Amino acid sequence: MKKAVVTGGGGFIGSYLVRRLVECGWNVVVVDNLARGRVERLQSVMDQLDWQQGDVRDPALMKTASMDADVIFHLAAVNGTENFYKQPELVLDVGLRGALAAMEGGRDAGVPDIVIASSAEVYQTPDKVPTDETVALTLPDSLNPRYSYGGSKIVSELIAFNYAREHYRKVQVFRPHNVYGPDMGWKHVLPQFIVRAKELIAQHPVGTVPFPIQGDGRETRAFCYVDDVVDGILTMYQHGSHREVYHIGNQEMVSIADLVHLVADYFERDFELVTGELAIGGTRVRCPDISKMAALGYQPSVALAEGVRRTADWYVRNSRPPRDNALL
Repeated sequence: MKKAVVTGGGGFIGSYLVRRLVECGWNVVVVDNLARGRVERLQSVMDQLDWQQGDVRDPALMKTASMDADVIFHLAAVNGTENFYKQPELVLDVGLRGALAAMEGGRDAGVPDIVIASSAEVYQTPDKVPTDETVALTLPDSLNPRYSYGGSKIVSELIAFNYAREHYRKVQVFRPHNVYGPDMGWKHVLPQFIVRAKELIAQHPVGTVPFPIQGDGRETRAFCYVDDVVDGILTMYQHGSHREVYHIGNQEMVSIADLVHLVADYFERDFELVTGELAIGGTRVRCPDISKMAALGYQPSVALAEGVRRTADWYVRNSRPPRDNALL
């Protein structure tokens, strides 16, 4: 039986990955301090895994948790755009020291492989769309706290690939692009749209529902359903190469206006967009080139309309948790 360590396993993507690994027969160790993750996400498999509650920034913990492991999946981070603006010091601290602790703890425990989660934020506003893995990494403005996350991921990639030269058999970095799905938290665009729609419909039981957004609605994204992302991570690990970066996402582009209309269709109401200012540092267009992953056999399968339906079903059924996936 293979053994995997998943940092941030109580988080959104991490919990989906943990459940998949358990289902596939892996022995799984989860490292999470529950500052943003929730143990409830893993209730269905809790009796089948080793739960190590603690701070990923602790190299001693990471060494202990990683003994006899085949691979570390390092996903722990302070994510969420709202957090980038409000807690940039913490975003940087967890991003940098967490990556160092994961690499050093794994090295000291003799783990052969490590997979590091990066982000599309490392290149922020690319000149080329769809964007492949060779695009230059950029930090547009060091004064803008929004780039605390992208900056921490750039450094994480440097840490990963330079430690990889001598200490690991396989080191891979994946950049997920606009991952969504049930129980993804409350500080991302799709759950915010769903919750906003539910509240506004209650205020406007008949007629057209005015729906405020940032920007003019022409901003575009390529959203990828979380199960497809987990497929991509495991495909990459199985078939991908050492010291390589892979974009994991979907090339089905959609404007923010059309995303709102998909939410409106779910609720079977008409929405009228009320446009506003785009947040400073916001990106107008983002879409990954997934050719490199496709060559490994990866192909996302959940269409956006279906994914929005599944996600909205969850958010309509579930109330906001008391901690609201609180900041650390």
